[in-house]
Formats: sequence, structure tokens, C-alpha cells
Amino acid sequence: MLKFKQIGIALCVTLGLLASALAAAPAKPNIIFILADDYGTGEVSAYGADHYKTPHIDALAQGGTRYTRSYTLPLCGPSRAMILSGRYPFRTGATSQDASGDVFSPSEQLTPKVLKSAGYVSSMIGKWGQLPLTAGDFGFDDYLQFKGSGIYWNTQVKGKDYLVNGKTIPLRDKEYMPDVLHKHLIDFITQNRDKPFFVHYSMSHVHSEILPTPDSVPESKTLYADNVAYMDKLVGQLVAELDRLKLREKTVLVFMGDNGTAGGPSRFAKIGGRAIFGSKGSMQEGGALVPLIVNWPGVVPAGKVTSELIDSSDLLPTFAELAGAKLPSGVTIDGRSFAPQLQGGQGKPREWAFVQLARNWYVREANFKLTHDGELFDMVDAPFAETLVPKDSKDPAALAARGRLQLALQQLNPAGGIVDKGGESGRHENKKPKVRASGLPDAD
Repeated sequence: MLKFKQIGIALCVTLGLLASALAAAPAKPNIIFILADDYGTGEVSAYGADHYKTPHIDALAQGGTRYTRSYTLPLCGPSRAMILSGRYPFRTGATSQDASGDVFSPSEQLTPKVLKSAGYVSSMIGKWGQLPLTAGDFGFDDYLQFKGSGIYWNTQVKGKDYLVNGKTIPLRDKEYMPDVLHKHLIDFITQNRDKPFFVHYSMSHVHSEILPTPDSVPESKTLYADNVAYMDKLVGQLVAELDRLKLREKTVLVFMGDNGTAGGPSRFAKIGGRAIFGSKGSMQEGGALVPLIVNWPGVVPAGKVTSELIDSSDLLPTFAELAGAKLPSGVTIDGRSFAPQLQGGQGKPREWAFVQLARNWYVREANFKLTHDGELFDMVDAPFAETLVPKDSKDPAALAARGRLQLALQQLNPAGGIVDKGGESGRHENKKPKVRASGLPDAD
């Protein structure tokens, strides 16, 4: 009897906390989604990064919830398409860099269109070029987009100008693109402070070409760390502006990486002296594992660290639930809302995450992952290692995991969807390589 009484008391306390959180939450919170470019967990000090300090991003984690098993796709075009559509690549055709720009259709119902039905005004600020047309063609009310990736100064080949709501604007001498993005962001928030808004803030940092920031000392030998620090500073400035405008408690801030750290910098993306296994563009852990931090004062639990599985298709349904918007009808939404968990409830956490690039894919659960060609990996030591399980293994845990994950892939049937027609790497196979300001080619 005593045990049942204790359970009842615990249940009442939990329900009471959830009710308090829901009561404190605005009916239609502002949502700002901050997407860092080529930024993995090994570069965020809140995740234990050895070589980088990110006090402002860390503050979001300390005041919110940090996810340790958040997955997206290993390259920026497919990743962004999945984030905004809530749909897996084999459904939208955004399976690779080329396909993201050539196959991904404006008929897809992306986050801004979904939230518009709930009264939201929206802005896309920053990188868009890996998706077709303009952000406005996909439902954003306002946008500032630049060409390509990693644009900082007008000395870069693609940094001469940018587009604001259909108008081409020159980037002036000594004008820093990340500061231009930040100013547009603050102007949009200020102008729309009296209505619910959604911002897709797609930062320049820290995609190559890595150049000096306005804060870099002459002849700096730590340019990459300078760029991480400047990005972190911009996050801090955004939070300060929300405080100044008295919007902080009304705003959900989500910070995420668009894929893992790029190859060169990934050698220094270490946690406790150990490098993350794999990097941007790979089907290893470091290609798709990204930082994810959600902060909403008074609503999202503060200081929480969770190993709950998230894949980036979950963002659209989560934002829709927070906003009170209906999901698109007539299409399959692969994402699963984690809004209840953000507000202190149990929700329905997913059992596995799905990752695809070109004609390769895998499903990942807590301790195992199964690839498209039937290879099973033990992920207990991830993100630092993944161990191939022999096909003739009789280990009960491995056998059970193989069965679960095979069933998940059978139900998804990626091979029955839109098939990628490019190369295995998923990169721009059919286009000329980018050119740096120095004249050297630069991979996406």
C-alpha cells in the first residue's frame, strides 16, 4: 500500500510540474533556430571540447537541455532539406549536394509555411545556396541569403554581394558578413516583436575558407579558434538583444550543427584527448552526430543532459507542436515531436535515428547501428569508436539489435524511394569545385 501511495505522490508531482511549465509557456512562443555550419560536438566546450571555449553556447546548455545523441545528415544540402521538411531524403530527393539543389522541390511544405498557418512571420538569414531558388520561394516572409558557403569578406570570389528579399546588395569593403547577418536578424526581431516569429538563422561559421575575424590579432595562428569564438560571441549578442527587447521568456532558442566537423579541423575536435570518429561527409559517427541545445527560460528544464535519440526530421513537428500548427497533410512526415519532453513531459522518444547520404544509409539506436549493406556496428564507445560485429556473432544483444534495426529498414524501404543518381560521396559530382579567394579549390 505504501509503495502505491508513493507512486501516486510522484505522479502528482510530475503532473504538477508539467502543468506549471505549460501554464508558464506562451501559447505561441517565438522560435529562433541557430544552425552552425560544419560544427560538431568536439568543438563545443559544453560537450567537453578540449581546444575550444564557447561560454555563450555553454550558457544556453546550462539554462536549457543538451542532447548527446542528436543526428542529422553528413552534408549541408541534404541536412538542411531534412531539417526544414521533416522528411527523409529518399522521400524528397535531397539525397546529395547536387540533388538538394536540383531535385528538392518548392512544393515541399517547409517549416515557414507550416508555421504561417498558426500566425507566424518568418525569416531565413544566412546560407541557403545548397537548396534551390530563394528562401522566399519556400515560404519565408523575409530573407537574407548569400552565395555558397563560408562567406565572410568581399575579398572572396562569392562574397561580392548577397540577396535581401530579391534585391542584390554589395558587401562593402571591411564589412563582415556574419555581422551583416546579425544586424538583419536583430532588425527582423525588433520589427516583429509584437507577433510570433520563426527565424532560421543559418550562420557562416565555421565553414571554410577560414579567414581572420574582426577580433583576430594580426598574423593570428589560431584562426579556426578565432572563428569559433566569434560565432559564440554572436550567440551571446543575440541573447542580450532578446533580453533588451524583453522577449527572452517568450522565445525558444535552438542551437544545432548542420553536420559534423570538416575533415581538417576534425583532427582537433577532441573530447578528453580522444578524437571524434569520422567527420563531415562520412557515414561514421562524426559525420552525422551534432550538438543540439534547446533553451526556453522557465519552460525547458535547465541544466538537463539527455541521451534521448533525436534526428533532424524531428525539428519541424516539434516546432509545429510548440506553435500550435497543423502538420502538412497528404505527405509522410518522418519526424517525431519532442515538444512534450521539452516541457517536462514523457513524450514518445524515438527508438532509432535514420541517416542517409547518396545511396548509403543506416539506422542508429542507442548501442548499435545497421547499414544499408547489412553491417552491424557496436556503438558503445561512440563517438570515439564503432566496432563491426561479425555476421556470425551469437551475442544475444547484437542479434536482437540486428532484428530490430532490420525491421526498421524494411518498414522505411529507402531503396523504394527517390534514388540518388550521383556518386557515392554525396558531394557536388556534377559541378566545378568552388574557388577560394586564394585561387585554390574548396570542397563543400
